[in-house]
Amino acid sequence: MSFPIFFNNVPVITMADPLADILGAASGGIMEYSYADAVKLAGHSCPTVAGAYRMLQQGLALLYPESVPVRGEIRVTIKGKLGDGVIGVIANVASMITGATESSGFHGLGGRFDRRNLLYFDEGLEGDMVLERIDTDRSVCLSYNPKIVSAHPQMQEWLGMILSGKGDMKTREAFQSAWQDRVKRILIDHRDDGVIKLKMLEEGRII
Repeated sequence: MSFPIFFNNVPVITMADPLADILGAASGGIMEYSYADAVKLAGHSCPTVAGAYRMLQQGLALLYPESVPVRGEIRVTIKGKLGDGVIGVIANVASMITGATESSGFHGLGGRFDRRNLLYFDEGLEGDMVLERIDTDRSVCLSYNPKIVSAHPQMQEWLGMILSGKGDMKTREAFQSAWQDRVKRILIDHRDDGVIKLKMLEEGRII
């Protein structure tokens, strides 16, 4: 399996999953999720998948500054309505990494590890995603603005040619290179310029 080289330079998200530990699925329950994992889940690499991954990466780091984030103990709220636009893509990435689901997740073991009712959708949410630690009730609100990272001016033209069957191999290669270059810039080159904005919350208030 061959991915763009820059995938290897995107930091992984390390999670501790107590259920995985108990069942012997991973030593100490420690599991790493890479951007490539998110791409395999979604079936494509795009600004939406990159944005979801980055919001989770940065939000979890802020919620757990001195420890490994605990999978299955994080409540996720996503702005929008499931089924609209790219909301489902963002939700799938968030569910994979945090374990949070609406009703389709693991029902628990001995009264613990229930992954259901941890994923919510709210059209009136202030940001694009809120992550909340169940154990402390502290949360972080994240907003994603991919427009800061501009696309190649011929992107739409190339895509239109490809989708209409008029694009030759040179056009396809130019489009693919420009498309993944933007994803790379979102994930790596523009980490500190406002693509992701965070607000730490406590009991729903900014702190």
